[in-house]
Amino acid sequence: MNDNFTNEFFGIGIQNGKTPENLGVLWRSAQNLGASFIFTIGNRYAKQACDTHNAVKSMPYFHYDTFEDFFNNLPKGARLVGVELTDEAVPLETFEHPRRCVYLLGAEDHGLSSQAIEKSHFLVKFTSEFSLNVAVAGSIVLYDRGLPKPRV
Repeated sequence: MNDNFTNEFFGIGIQNGKTPENLGVLWRSAQNLGASFIFTIGNRYAKQACDTHNAVKSMPYFHYDTFEDFFNNLPKGARLVGVELTDEAVPLETFEHPRRCVYLLGAEDHGLSSQAIEKSHFLVKFTSEFSLNVAVAGSIVLYDRGLPKPRV
């Protein structure tokens, strides 16, 4: 018998994404690195030229108008992992990814909303002097998840 609370899954998405190109690149990385679903909060984009694998049609895509709508519809048992360059965030290098989680990134110019930061179960950051492009940051998080590290 499967225990649905020990089976692993993860999704990744962007809150108020700035450019459609970043979203398409993130979708492509999500598909290649094993994400179960992708999503947007706020801005919604249709097919992206940089989504050359057509991930948006190959895996579940969800759109939420507001952060509240998104948060109220997190999958049962999933933890919200905010990716944000703050003092409270732990370095990705030492982060133990939850078995069931949703990674949330913000736009490069504004980052995550204060509400998203407050509601995140975990906050992670990169060791870098400056912020990264959102698609690059998301790809790094997904790659790190695939490394043989303990899960919580």
